[in-house]
Amino acid sequence: MRSRRRRGCWLPSRYTVLIAEKPRAAEKIAAALGRYYKCTYAGIPYWIVYADGESLVVAPSAGHLYGPYTNTRGYPVFTYEWRPLWMIDQKERHLKKFHDLLAYILSKAKLYVNACDYDVEGSVIGYMIILNLGDPRRAYRMKFSSLAPAEIRQAYRKLQPLDWDMIEAGLARHELDWLWGINSSRALMRALQRISGKRFILSAGRVQSPTLVEAVRRWRIRNLHVPIPTYRLQITLDYNGVVFNAHPRGWSPSSREELIGIINELRREGSLLSKGFSRGTRSIKPPPAFNLGDLQAEAARLYGFSPMKTQEIAENLYLEALISYPRTNSQRLPPTIDYVGIIESLRGIPEYSSLASRLLRETGGILKPVQGRKYDPAHPAIHPTGEKPKRRLSPDEAKIYDLIVRRFLAAFASEALVSTIRLELRDSRGRPYGAEGVIIEKEGWMHYYIYLKPRQRLVPPIPKGREVKIVKVSYETKWTRPSIDLTKTSLLKWMESVNIGTEGTRARIIEQLFRRRYLESKGRNVIVTDLGFTVASIIEELFPEMAKPDLTRLFEEMLEDIRRGKRTRSEVLSEAKATIADLIKEFESKSREVGLKLATSIGLIEPKRRCLLCKRESVTGEPAPLCQLHWEALRELRNKLMEVSTRLSTSPREALEAIARRRTETGAWILDVARLALKDHRLLNYLLPS
Repeated sequence: MRSRRRRGCWLPSRYTVLIAEKPRAAEKIAAALGRYYKCTYAGIPYWIVYADGESLVVAPSAGHLYGPYTNTRGYPVFTYEWRPLWMIDQKERHLKKFHDLLAYILSKAKLYVNACDYDVEGSVIGYMIILNLGDPRRAYRMKFSSLAPAEIRQAYRKLQPLDWDMIEAGLARHELDWLWGINSSRALMRALQRISGKRFILSAGRVQSPTLVEAVRRWRIRNLHVPIPTYRLQITLDYNGVVFNAHPRGWSPSSREELIGIINELRREGSLLSKGFSRGTRSIKPPPAFNLGDLQAEAARLYGFSPMKTQEIAENLYLEALISYPRTNSQRLPPTIDYVGIIESLRGIPEYSSLASRLLRETGGILKPVQGRKYDPAHPAIHPTGEKPKRRLSPDEAKIYDLIVRRFLAAFASEALVSTIRLELRDSRGRPYGAEGVIIEKEGWMHYYIYLKPRQRLVPPIPKGREVKIVKVSYETKWTRPSIDLTKTSLLKWMESVNIGTEGTRARIIEQLFRRRYLESKGRNVIVTDLGFTVASIIEELFPEMAKPDLTRLFEEMLEDIRRGKRTRSEVLSEAKATIADLIKEFESKSREVGLKLATSIGLIEPKRRCLLCKRESVTGEPAPLCQLHWEALRELRNKLMEVSTRLSTSPREALEAIARRRTETGAWILDVARLALKDHRLLNYLLPS
């Protein structure tokens, strides 16, 4: 129904106010509930709705309007109160207009409904508005997982009491994060100011700090990586006109010299001997519908999207009523969802018409989705609503929407059937080789979710004792890569694996590390800045509990206990305050040392002696002035150089030159010292002792 502007923009004498999390959500809610007028107050829109003889006013927030605040200086600080954010932070001045609108509308309402997103954040947003501007005793909660009109109407018909356990858990999370953040950040900034006399914005936090420390751990592994050459031998074979490839099975040449010898032998012999084959067939279950973490990982794998970009796109699709609530951990689709209705509606979208029709035909309309292991009591897995897009989606929005739709459809499809053939071969010296063929016998769910479909490879079933002609022998030199990734997505998956942060906060915490200049993007790679390295080192040394996820995870479990009604908010906060007080006491004894490290890393204090390769302070004079990181790289390179030399069948110096040329695989600090060593006899003599 189209909205009518201005006409009827006077508040009814008696009305119920529905508080939405954002203006776009408010408009969807108003449009779903009845005949409505779009109005404005202080430039902010709100909607007056007339439905079934009731007068409703739908008013938007703009996310959180309130936050913890203290006027106590110094640290530790444990006293605070909740205040409007626009009064606390100049950057949030735009929130005053939303606050004024809500104050105007809530002051005259008879009932209050929290219609914010159904999670702990939405519970806190709506509750704090009602607490400060209305009356929680006359308040209710709407529970919905999408902004589809039918679901909004159903949620309003079934209003529930305020979700007190979620409210308490949400308030505790905000207060806990605020206590950790303000005390650890003030401690770092004060230590720096004592040494340098200057103020510099630094931050640490309950979830942020262990994530930064993990980033530094991965960064060190990557930058200290010495690549080792390996040889991948490929033999192209022909059997009765079928050409296929085989590879060594369970072994590889240990040096280039050995590799060349094997290649020459194979070329002279001209064939391999079959040792028989085995067949197998396996059924592959459909993947479950996405939760947010899985969607973020898949979008990164296929399109290179950052977790935050994927989350923002998904939230836009949710506000357009195209998908369900995206900030969910669930991989399950409950039977309360109208599967048939959604898939029938998808038939009306040209891109998915044939897929939806085929699925309904294949299943006979009996739809039983595969269920994943992870469960979220608040929301189901991400799924399309069946609503048609009201506008042309951007290319990136279309990609995310396509992933969600296809994964949803695949969850109802039949298992895929894949047959394999495993062929074993030997050369004249008895060295084993193998080839594996893959044939998709039945597509099943792979027809719908094409992004996990394996490539087919044809390998013939060759009886034991038959000779197989060698057509070609080739090889590829592969250099080992670091065993661990440092990307936004890998950090997010790590946070998930150790259970710190929430579906909605993890990507934002990672972005915060970039805003604080602890991390930077360099091409496709993520690097840790000197400031980030220093802060992480200080946290590991002086706040060891904050460096590991254990304490953070413990408090996450406590917060979950609040949501389940097993603990109280005051119990959890009391324990946190005691822990923080102990950490601060320990920190104070080393405050000067912390300040010196921070001032040096930022460049406020000149190091006594600089590293030959960077601006960091040198920790050694022999064989050359190097910082701790480049000194570790020099020792690691020395330990691995002879292995590289042996594998390449070259001299150690030639091996060093080869490493210095491998920009992609070689760790940055290893690359630095390798290139310098080729020019500096002191380092070269250290690496190549006589």
